[in-house]
Amino acid sequence: MRGFVFLYTWIFRATPTLLQLLFIWDALPQIWGVFRDSWFTPFLAAAIALSLNEAAYMAEIIRSGLLSVDPGQELAGRALGMSRRRILRRIIIPQAVRIVIPPMGNEFITLLKLTSLASVISVTELLTASQDFYSTNFSYMEAFSAAAVYYLVIVSVLMFLQSRLERRFTFTSSRRRRARAAAPVLSHDAR
Repeated sequence: MRGFVFLYTWIFRATPTLLQLLFIWDALPQIWGVFRDSWFTPFLAAAIALSLNEAAYMAEIIRSGLLSVDPGQELAGRALGMSRRRILRRIIIPQAVRIVIPPMGNEFITLLKLTSLASVISVTELLTASQDFYSTNFSYMEAFSAAAVYYLVIVSVLMFLQSRLERRFTFTSSRRRRARAAAPVLSHDAR
């Protein structure tokens, strides 16, 4: 299993996303006849290629998050008589989640921007729509500005959600410290 996972992540991290899109759309139907049917659309091919690509990066992010938790945490859980599953659920994963949220958010934003590559296999996405607009109206500035604004808005919303998620997974002790620091201090006379 480790060999398969290593091979999978190596292939998808070492080859360009554009090549993966073209391979899934053009070569896969030649390898397996089932992909020649009408159900295999450019959108589905793009979804498969981008999902396989991102899965390799996400696997590495999750692996690094799990490995970043101090091994002493697992030993402490064992000393308390916890099972391996309970140690993972109660000790390791909550600590790893805090570590993997920022790179996972960044990877999700990168995936959003990589969708523009899907235009090479005839998927109409945001950038293709703006190209269609300027090819009929010759309004290059307006078309590309509109696309940029859409990308900025979408990415800003995702960044906001990511920051809320990061704040949600901070440890409660640090929340209490911040709350105590923000609370007004009363003098002896005011009490």
